[in-house]
Amino acid sequence: MTTYHASRQMIPHPILMEAMQTAPNQIFIHYDQRTDLASAMNVSNYWIRSNMERPAGIATAGMTDALTASNAIRPDVGMITPADNSKMRFFITFRINAVSGIMYTVLPCFVNLEGMTGYRGENWGPFSRNMFIGM
Repeated sequence: MTTYHASRQMIPHPILMEAMQTAPNQIFIHYDQRTDLASAMNVSNYWIRSNMERPAGIATAGMTDALTASNAIRPDVGMITPADNSKMRFFITFRINAVSGIMYTVLPCFVNLEGMTGYRGENWGPFSRNMFIGM
């Protein structure tokens, strides 16, 4: 028997391949496939988790916090812009800097493939290099 949860995970979706800090207040992210720009550039589809109990610096969630709409990146805190015309590479720029020495994890959700809509899961996998240490 197929459940709703299993069915929705079967929708093809881009996977975050890499996230790295490129400036004190900026992260470069790279997906494995072309994304739907509306979902990829919606900042509230992203969370930044720190390895601290409470969010620090650019983090929106602490180590044990669940990902919720209330702790996603807000438009007044950060923005996403394309790094090029590939629809696969983006910069997330924050109004504040990452804290040096803190480990951060980039957690995108609900990002669709180009020309598609409706994906409701996470966009990272076991081979995603989505962690970095703040510089």
